Amino acid sequence: MKVIVQKFGGTSVATSQMRERVLHHIQSALTEDYQVVVVVSAMGRKGEPYATDTLLGLTKGEQLKNLSSREQDLLLSCGEIISASVLSSLLTHHGIENIVLTGGQAGIITNNQHSNAQIVSLNPKRLQEELKQGRVVIVAGFQGQTADGEITTLGRGGSDTTATALGVALQAEYVDIFTDVEGVLTADPRIVEEATSLEMVTYTEMCNLAFQGAKVVHPRAVEIAMQTNVPIRVRSTLSDGIGTLVVSRPERVGLAEISDRLITGITQMPNVTQIRIPADHLDQHLDVFRKMASNGISVDFISVTPSSIAYTVSDPLGELAKSLLIEMGLEPELYPSCAKVSVVGAGIAGVPGVMAKILEALTEEDVKVLQSADSHTTIWVLVPGDDMVKAIRALHRKFELHKY
Repeated sequence: MKVIVQKFGGTSVATSQMRERVLHHIQSALTEDYQVVVVVSAMGRKGEPYATDTLLGLTKGEQLKNLSSREQDLLLSCGEIISASVLSSLLTHHGIENIVLTGGQAGIITNNQHSNAQIVSLNPKRLQEELKQGRVVIVAGFQGQTADGEITTLGRGGSDTTATALGVALQAEYVDIFTDVEGVLTADPRIVEEATSLEMVTYTEMCNLAFQGAKVVHPRAVEIAMQTNVPIRVRSTLSDGIGTLVVSRPERVGLAEISDRLITGITQMPNVTQIRIPADHLDQHLDVFRKMASNGISVDFISVTPSSIAYTVSDPLGELAKSLLIEMGLEPELYPSCAKVSVVGAGIAGVPGVMAKILEALTEEDVKVLQSADSHTTIWVLVPGDDMVKAIRALHRKFELHKY
């Protein structure tokens, strides 16, 4: 039989009404003769009793502030186990034979980096045995175990990673990522009302959209699926539509005309601080980035010339970065509250005039570009944060993304 992996996020399992929708999708897959593996996240979002962020908040209390990373992973793994068990009860009530497995029981072996573990191997034997018995297998997402049996968690987007890793191991026909939106959109619908759902995107485009702010699928999960070309479908829990298909090449699914699409979507990362530093010695360049790294400051949007350095950090880290640079005898200039706007499209590579069109759109709206960079699939521009919405809307109009 063919296998499908269905992943349901926290909002999809948070209420009895939403869990009924989850049940509907499982029943539909069974009707289509799939063997079904279901991956679940912890229920709800921060503030709700069993959400991951709520559990994490418990460690901030006076009695738990010294909890080790090992014990913290034990705590955080409970959210997905609770979610899986509640869903199991619903399926059993409806006569669907099922079994709940932790990440470790499902065969996910990780390294020992607690709170952000990496999967090092996956043995699907237990999963395959349960599927052969006609059971729906419900796997607690976001977690695995080390070779010596220690429970670990996989970091942000960990349930997406669980789902695609299982999909690869089981050679699934699809990995369905169920969310609260209708697939991958051309822009954030809260910013661009006419943003449209995309029928198909490539793995590379999806990774770039995810890395640059689109939160529908974690990029690590996409990279895992890409290794063996397991198709991902980004779908809405509230809809029966097939959503957005994520594959290696449009030609594989009879959508060759999409390969000519220039731009796929616009996304954004707000609340970043640009730092500019006059620096005319190579050793200064090296010292700056060593200083940032040794103090745990992640840098982005890096531009180095023989006489200067420019890069961005998240707004909360701006003042710390500034003080460290002043200690080094440098004179940094900070521009806080900026936004990194990304124009993503596999069709960008080798096409002249794309940057000119971007600047034309932004100039027409009087949006100042503070910095820019590009790759073969993405062009980034840094703009003042107050102009972010205006910039995204202008670019969406200029490239006529509403027509998709």
